[in-house]
Amino acid sequence: MMIVEWRDGDIGARDNLIARLYPELKQIAAARLRNEQNSSLSTHDLINDAIERIIRIEQPEVASRSHFIALSSRMMRNILVDNARARSAGKRSRQRIELSTNIQGSGPVDLHRLDSALIRLEAIDPALMEIVEMRYFGGMTVTEVAEATGWSEPTVKRRWQVARAWLADALSSPIDHA
Repeated sequence: MMIVEWRDGDIGARDNLIARLYPELKQIAAARLRNEQNSSLSTHDLINDAIERIIRIEQPEVASRSHFIALSSRMMRNILVDNARARSAGKRSRQRIELSTNIQGSGPVDLHRLDSALIRLEAIDPALMEIVEMRYFGGMTVTEVAEATGWSEPTVKRRWQVARAWLADALSSPIDHA
């Protein structure tokens, strides 16, 4: 109900929705930052920056709680990547920013490489990239992704397996932009 009211322009409904989902956003942000090295962002900063970006969207295409969480996850990903790039830009040598991931049993992943791989994946199949954002950055369950995408749970599971396999391959042999 709050989402519909927000889409209709009710700022109070947007604020109530954010307040209601804040604990969930806090868990997502904490999970994303847990393995960040040398990050100046706090959980609170990451959530606030994501909410600030969401608020700037004039007509958000948010249809459900899952869509809002997915949108928040995408914003958090963008903020982490932007923050890592900004830190790297100010240094002579590139510092590797790592996040822990469950992609085919791999260890920590360089955030720059992951972002580059996600950009390539989005060019090939935007829906697969969105699943990665929802599952990895948003911590969403298969059921929540199915709700957000309108796909069946078995379809989401299959697509998630494809996305993970593609990312594992992409991260093991990154494109060199030198």
